[in-house]
Amino acid sequence: LQIDNDWMREVLVKLVEIPSPWGEERAIAGFLTETMSSLGLDAEMQEIDDRSANAIGHWRGGDGPSLMIFAPLDSPFTGRAEDEVPWVGDSLPDHMKAQAISSQDGVIGLSADNPKAHIASALQAIHAVMKSGVQPVGSVTLAFAAGGAPAGPRPDETRLQTGHGRGCEFMLERGLRPDFAIVAKPGYAVAWEEVGLPWFRIRVRGIQSYVGRKHFLAYRNPIVEAAPVITALEAWCDDYAKRHSDGLVAPQGAVGAIQGGWPYKPSMVPAACDIYLDLRISPRTTPEQARKEVVGAIAEIKAANPGLEADCEMILAIPGFSTDPANWIIQSCIRGWEDTEAVRHAPFLDTSGQTEAVILRRHGIPTARIGLPAVMTASENRPRHTMGMAEFAGMKRFTRCLIYSIVDTCTRSREEVGF
Repeated sequence: LQIDNDWMREVLVKLVEIPSPWGEERAIAGFLTETMSSLGLDAEMQEIDDRSANAIGHWRGGDGPSLMIFAPLDSPFTGRAEDEVPWVGDSLPDHMKAQAISSQDGVIGLSADNPKAHIASALQAIHAVMKSGVQPVGSVTLAFAAGGAPAGPRPDETRLQTGHGRGCEFMLERGLRPDFAIVAKPGYAVAWEEVGLPWFRIRVRGIQSYVGRKHFLAYRNPIVEAAPVITALEAWCDDYAKRHSDGLVAPQGAVGAIQGGWPYKPSMVPAACDIYLDLRISPRTTPEQARKEVVGAIAEIKAANPGLEADCEMILAIPGFSTDPANWIIQSCIRGWEDTEAVRHAPFLDTSGQTEAVILRRHGIPTARIGLPAVMTASENRPRHTMGMAEFAGMKRFTRCLIYSIVDTCTRSREEVGF
């Protein structure tokens, strides 16, 4: 089966140049719906609201096994300097701009690798199989969903939910229930489990005051008192990861945001400072178990800092899930990887990334995750990962794996795949 690098490049460039931050995926969903229709798929744009939509394309066969290849549509960054600077740096880097820079080797631009190269690879895989004349006994669905980012609504947003797998949940609620799924996300190895995602808000309390009378009034600044809490939490997260690493996962945690006071009137000291903690959890740990551990950590931090007032609230709870590694779709993806690489497959260990695979598994759909080799850029001491650099060599290898699993799964009877 032939993989057309030029076609993939053309599609990827177009995808990069359509901004699709979470909650704003309608334009890219429309483009993909048209693209899938042009390939001969039965395609639809599934509207969620006036700014957000899914794109779904079906290649229908008989009553054999049904396979869904899934990828999110959205970017966790907007591509707008006013939203991201200075938090991504002093200026918006090329790999975060919705302007594709194409070379012989690949494409640089907003979410070029994750998720857009994965989308282009999935399109190329089904295109190649369809051109080959293979006729499916079952069916194949390409499902590209909105709102995959691990993110809540932006500050000016009126909708209550725009991320955390919103589009995936939406399409499942409306009847898309395949026998098997492959989630196309970074990591060039087959994974059958992944972490969950609770968030916690730790509120450090102080006394609201005024700088002009700081020397006369009762003074306890929660922003200052938050500093040792943050340092202790980061150290605790490292220990947590060591204690909970098992199977394929090494669940990490990090303080990703703080909020305290009024930037437009820093003369007023606030009565509270909030610390936001993202804590990944193993499929063997429930969100409630994680909450109890965080509460215990806060109690220890308070004991080490007399007078500190702080409490903890879990504000998001997404559990982790697994698929039996002996399941057909896991083994099919492993066979496809081994056929492509001509070596024995070994899974990645110590993972901590989270995708819609947890949603699909929660709904009882056996799901494998596999994707492109991660593109790293050099730094002084550790490599830096970017979602905005895609390499065609990796896309071609990944596409071959998808082709194998499409043919391997959808040209068989239901009995042959374990039903």
